[in-house]
Amino acid sequence: MSMPDELLVDVATMVESGQSNQMSLTVVTGGAVITGRLAPEAVWRERVSEVLAESSRLREFAKTFTAAGRREGPPTHLHFHVARILQGMVGIPETGGMYRVSIADVTAWTMGDFSYSDH
Repeated sequence: MSMPDELLVDVATMVESGQSNQMSLTVVTGGAVITGRLAPEAVWRERVSEVLAESSRLREFAKTFTAAGRREGPPTHLHFHVARILQGMVGIPETGGMYRVSIADVTAWTMGDFSYSDH
């Protein structure tokens, strides 16, 4: 198991404490490049729950994502929303997705989101 980057943990802690969804970040994890905005875990869980609740096929999973109480200790995951996986010059999905990434699995990162082309 890798050691989480302390600076990245500090960034995640600031996002969690400030309830902000404006911090843009790009990470490399498992060979994938994910770029987008970070959200506090509770906000991310609430949005995932809303999306699932609107689906007739996935509605039953919504309750799994209802906001849980804040865990003790530093954050262990990054919660992306309005995020894309970069594939060459294209970002997928076009509308942005919601991703949860283990901080311990991040091998590289930079502040800001990379630009991409939908064409």
